[in-house]
Amino acid sequence: MSGLRIEELPDRLVVTLDRPEKRNAIDAELIAELHGVCAELEARPRLLLLTGGTEGIFAGGADIAQLRERGRLDALAAINQAAFARIRALPMPTVAAVDGPALGGGAELAYACDLRVCTARAVFGQPEVRLGILAGAGATYRLPALVGEARAKELLFTGRRVDADEALRIGLVNRVVAEPAELLPTAHGLLDEMAKGSALALRLTKLAVDAPAAAHPQLDLLSQAVLFEDEEKHRRMTEFLERRRSR
Repeated sequence: MSGLRIEELPDRLVVTLDRPEKRNAIDAELIAELHGVCAELEARPRLLLLTGGTEGIFAGGADIAQLRERGRLDALAAINQAAFARIRALPMPTVAAVDGPALGGGAELAYACDLRVCTARAVFGQPEVRLGILAGAGATYRLPALVGEARAKELLFTGRRVDADEALRIGLVNRVVAEPAELLPTAHGLLDEMAKGSALALRLTKLAVDAPAAAHPQLDLLSQAVLFEDEEKHRRMTEFLERRRSR
């Protein structure tokens, strides 16, 4: 893949945006490659770490040269939105590791992941209104869910950028690391903690959390019924009880 670097580990994929000459701008080719990643993770579910590396840039937004030439039929085709929705719906949890700017479509790509870790020099922003468009790849509904309606509207209406400290304070990111060298180890550490759990329990928990309110509590009850019959549940609980007896 020309726009992505992919490292395959036993329980996860590490996907690095790799268009440094374009500040990792998201173009149609990169979107097609992200669809390929999603197809792989849908067929064989694993954790995902999505990053721009630690070179001081996550993604500078959509490729403006391409975006300028798109018409209404391109907008209706949901080019970026469809790929980001597919990332959001992946079976297993996802983490975005953000170093430097995540702007426009780059920020929306980070929002599509379940968790976000960033460096102290990270910055998030939605400058779309200043370019005569709106944030059409998920920010209008994912950002309010993350930071609240009023704050999301401020950011979407003004295009103001949010630095790492503010992002942590308002709940846009889960963790901030002081040095870029700490970013990927911290993101992997989060995934390592997840990997200690039952893969099926992780999948069903993500499904439940992301489900519309009307699906609860029925979805929770059905998911728990599946897990109560799972051999993994019996093994893990037996090991827990044996450890407690040994203490």
